[in-house]
Amino acid sequence: MIFTHKPVAGDTQTVLERRYLELQEPIPEDTVWLDLVRPTREEEVKVESFLGITVPTREEMKDIEPSELLYVEAGARYMTGRVLSRVSDSEEPGLAGITFILRDNRLITVRYEEPQAFRMYTQRAGRATGNGPSRSVSGESILAGLIEAVIDRAADVLQLQGERIDRLSRKIFEDKGDPSSRNNALQDTLRSLGRHGDLISKQRESLVSMERILLSLSATYRTAKAPRELREDVRSTLRDLQSLEEHATFISAKIQFLLDATLGLVNLEQNNIIKLFSVMAVVFMPPTLIASIYGMNFKTMPELDWHFGYPAAVGMMVVAAVLPYVFFRWKKWL
Repeated sequence: MIFTHKPVAGDTQTVLERRYLELQEPIPEDTVWLDLVRPTREEEVKVESFLGITVPTREEMKDIEPSELLYVEAGARYMTGRVLSRVSDSEEPGLAGITFILRDNRLITVRYEEPQAFRMYTQRAGRATGNGPSRSVSGESILAGLIEAVIDRAADVLQLQGERIDRLSRKIFEDKGDPSSRNNALQDTLRSLGRHGDLISKQRESLVSMERILLSLSATYRTAKAPRELREDVRSTLRDLQSLEEHATFISAKIQFLLDATLGLVNLEQNNIIKLFSVMAVVFMPPTLIASIYGMNFKTMPELDWHFGYPAAVGMMVVAAVLPYVFFRWKKWL
């Protein structure tokens, strides 16, 4: 998918025209953004020959070393970040590696997932992107817009997760239902908190990777004397990102607090059950002690001569063992 300049008649602004490019079609010279989604090797070779760059492979995009994620090669700047994808109740959230390449005022993105942030930006990419004659569409401005869309999406995710965690908090501390059902509810709460914690940690990792890219761009734009509006956009986006990182840290701390509180409530429920076991053991301990001392020392015991005495004793032992087990299962303690 490519985006090219498209001037608006009677207006000083410029919009982006989006189109899907077939493999046999030549790449237009006025292309400002090449979006490679799950590219084949033939598509990579075509882009490499057109721009004189090397398109990183999917395995190379998974590296975690900063030197492999942010570097300059053959006049092109490579920046790889992680973007949260598949954020829904029916899917397992993941981190999609995306490489941004700036070369000759063009932006090339390489990705193998479809994050919501990219869909949001590409849907509005055909609208006016300039703010007057002083600002033109370029690879740098598109990159800034993409990162801003990623941060906007991260804010939406953090806000939604914060609301869900607040509901879980009320459920944990205000629910006073039946002890057996409450125990099951606490187990469900632990699972929910685990899912929320995993999602927040992945969102934080995404924000950290985007922060590295913004810091690199900010340093580059200072030395390269980039347009003032572009530098201000990067600084503003960086401030927003850092505030979201602080908010994600706060949510993570809250999740940890709720996990500790839920585990404490589970321990209290278990202690109540153990307390009941202890009371029952204490109740039956004196009769057991008396029976142990005196039960076999009486001279006259009618059951000794009873023909069914032994089977009856074995049957009573089995019943005495089964009844407590059935009772505990009925109370959902086991």
